[in-house]
Amino acid sequence: MASWNDYNDAQSNPNLIPKGTLAKVRLTIRPGGFDDPSQGWTGGFATRGSTGAVYLNGEFTVLEGPYAKRKIFTLIGLYSPKGPDWGNMGRSFVRSMLNSARGISDKDVSPQAQAARRIGGFADLDGLEFIARIDHGTDTNGEAKNEIRGAVTPDHRGYAQAIGQHTAPGGYAASAAYAGSPQGLASPQPPSTPPAMHQGAFPAPAQQPAASADPRPTWAR
Repeated sequence: MASWNDYNDAQSNPNLIPKGTLAKVRLTIRPGGFDDPSQGWTGGFATRGSTGAVYLNGEFTVLEGPYAKRKIFTLIGLYSPKGPDWGNMGRSFVRSMLNSARGISDKDVSPQAQAARRIGGFADLDGLEFIARIDHGTDTNGEAKNEIRGAVTPDHRGYAQAIGQHTAPGGYAASAAYAGSPQGLASPQPPSTPPAMHQGAFPAPAQQPAASADPRPTWAR
């Protein structure tokens, strides 16, 4: 029985979604008004920070299950003046989101799968629904927070369960590749003749920053 005199065993942040939870989420990009057509960054979706870092300000809303309507904020890195790591991690994350949303095995290199991993612009990511693995991180004040570091693809055990139940305990063990379009997720049909994104485009998991905070992870500053 919990003691109302001793609070050492009380949870420091009971609002955190448990680490490893799989949940169906929808990405909403908060527009930052920064464009660079030479990089494929158009539509005003990108944000440029005071240090020169460029990112997508991602708001991920849990759609179903016990954590429905909860929001998780994570930056999707596009560019860091310190080097390509942040952008490369971001591109990998977006690849996994597209695989998850469109029911594609990460190992599928067919022309159809390759086409489904292309987008016509950031507008194609705004509103994307996929199965996310929820993790724990820290905000700019060092406080614990939820964040999303990757998407669960059909290659992983728990994907089908998460589609059916929308929220399930996490697990990344490989399973047979999923064939076809997952029910309730975004259409697996790729946009017509979209250009491949520039190598510099795309998230390092991070907290939605305060206006004066450096939005990049410490290692990328």
